[in-house]
Amino acid sequence: MGKSSLLPLFAAATALMSTASATLDPIVIKGSKFFYKTNGTQFFIKGVAYQSGIGSNGLEPAAGTKYVDPLGDEATCKRDVPRLQALGANTIRTYAIDPTLDHKPCMALLDAAGIYVISDLGEPSLSIDRSNPTWDVSLYQRYTSVIDALSPFTNTIGYFAGNEVPNNLTYTSSAAYVKAAVRDSKAYIKSKGYTQGVGYAADDDQTVRAQVASYFNCGDSSSTIDFWGYNIYEWCGDSSFQESGYADRVKEFSTYSVPSFFAEYGCNKPGGAAARKFSEVASLYGTDMTPVFSGGIVYEYFQEQNDFGLVSVVNSASVSPLSDYAAFSTALNAVKPSATQSASYTPTNSALSCPTVGANWAAASVLPPTPNTNVCACMVSSLSCTTKSSIDDLAVGQLFSTVCGLPGNPCKNVIGNATTGVYGAYSMCNATERLANAFDTYYQGLSATNKATGCDFGGNATLVSKPAVGASCSSAIASATAAAGAAASGGSSGSSSGGASSSASTSKSDAPNSIVGASLGLTKYFTVGFAMIAGFSGMGMILL
Repeated sequence: MGKSSLLPLFAAATALMSTASATLDPIVIKGSKFFYKTNGTQFFIKGVAYQSGIGSNGLEPAAGTKYVDPLGDEATCKRDVPRLQALGANTIRTYAIDPTLDHKPCMALLDAAGIYVISDLGEPSLSIDRSNPTWDVSLYQRYTSVIDALSPFTNTIGYFAGNEVPNNLTYTSSAAYVKAAVRDSKAYIKSKGYTQGVGYAADDDQTVRAQVASYFNCGDSSSTIDFWGYNIYEWCGDSSFQESGYADRVKEFSTYSVPSFFAEYGCNKPGGAAARKFSEVASLYGTDMTPVFSGGIVYEYFQEQNDFGLVSVVNSASVSPLSDYAAFSTALNAVKPSATQSASYTPTNSALSCPTVGANWAAASVLPPTPNTNVCACMVSSLSCTTKSSIDDLAVGQLFSTVCGLPGNPCKNVIGNATTGVYGAYSMCNATERLANAFDTYYQGLSATNKATGCDFGGNATLVSKPAVGASCSSAIASATAAAGAAASGGSSGSSSGGASSSASTSKSDAPNSIVGASLGLTKYFTVGFAMIAGFSGMGMILL
């Protein structure tokens, strides 16, 4: 399809955008399928990954961010939405949005074009790091702010709480932190009266894919995923339903109890993006796969160095379709999947059993506690030895290395172990709050003689003569301590009352080795000089 033949498509797209009624019918979940809420017709995702890398297309992030929000600029959306609609797309996936920006113009353009949104909740600096995971107040605040930014729009289907976090046997303990994020994101959505679902996007590593799928589908429904996204690149070149392994994936997910779809697909080997013919599209939306999978999201709209793009950016007002744009458009517009009606569909699949902790799985069913800013603030106010307000963030990692190696187990209240399911009461606080607790725990264990010089830590700690702890704080601290004790003895799922904060990861590349199970959950910013914990693994697709 040449550029000239695309013009009628864009004329039609522009006309539809100007006349279509706003407010798309929300997408709801029943059993293992998606449905339009009002008419009850089954919904199949015909999606495109939509996020530009920093600098690669002449785009620079807003001040204070390390990514470009694809839904934060109306002019860019006006440029791209007609192209997306002409492709035949009804969904886009974004990997990081800036919740402080105004998304109404872009979401309205997408709505008028009949396009829904699924967005990741993390971003490069606030994301569950597979090599050193945590679920803390900063991450919780990030996740809930994204939820608040996009949930008011009826064309938001839902969110990914993590992307390819446990991507091999080394990192399976990180699944517990992602599942805690799922639990708390779902609870927040419910508390606010929103209706979107929360899922997980997994990679296709054969050593862990079965365990990961089971783990996020097992246990109490309050902490299980609402949908499963599969980043899968098995169909390359002239392949087939059987040869590609798609037939095996259909068999594996035929009994899954929530909707499954391809969160990324579109192998560019051999020949790069230009050689992609997308012969897998007919199979994905055909009778072999639609009883199990609800469509997929092709990777990706923008051409980047990794050579998966459908278009290249000419300037802020124009993009140029590449060879695979026409190929994908032809393939996607040709499919007409056979849809089920909600009223005639009775779900029969049940949740799976949790994988057993052992050599091939390191995440227990007990989850990290719900982040709670009030508990963390109360804890800090109770300390006699705390961090100085002038502490250098870059020194925090080394200070943890120092204090955690001292006698008396000073870090017992702030460290988590996903393999044993034991989490310190304050393991969900931010890094400086956790460090303050470790300082104080060490200090309180000293003899009266040693206390005179025991709260210093190279000038980074200070004594508080009269810690102020009100009745409400005393109650909050007692409750958090009791919850941690109950979880340690197997009496709790790790959830605590209240809430306020977050984390996630998005990557195709392996990260450095980690200490399996135990984690202080420090980001790269805080781990400089900290030998106990491996470094940040990075976000992934949007950084390639």
